[in-house]
Amino acid sequence: MAEIAQSSACLSFFGDDLDPVEFTRLLGGKPTYAIKKRDLHTYPPNQPPRIARTGSWRLNSEYEAGDQLDRQIADILKRLTSDLAIWADLVSRFKVRMFCGVWLDEEDLGQGLTLTPQTLLSLGERGIKLDLDIYHRLPEP
Repeated sequence: MAEIAQSSACLSFFGDDLDPVEFTRLLGGKPTYAIKKRDLHTYPPNQPPRIARTGSWRLNSEYEAGDQLDRQIADILKRLTSDLAIWADLVSRFKVRMFCGVWLDEEDLGQGLTLTPQTLLSLGERGIKLDLDIYHRLPEP
């Protein structure tokens, strides 16, 4: 079976009326990246400056070796408010997702990953859509 080489997670909010200052205050944690619609930005880095087409507030985990996804998601959520009324309000007004990437080392794509019931419940209680991308890393020659 293929081994999980690395994983990462990113909680993302998007919306035209998104105010990063409001989000930071309501969620109680600082984002990795945040911008208002129509503000000038250079994201991703090393790209020419552009005008943001929509507002964005993101909190990323670090890329980590192995299958660390469950802990990465849980760590992101622990850094933010547990007030479900705040989450319900934000989810009703903005697009939200927990985007997760998993990278495999080998050709056999039979490896699985596991999320604990606690992490799944935390996502569900907050109304967060789980978005998984699984990438295949070709073996070195």
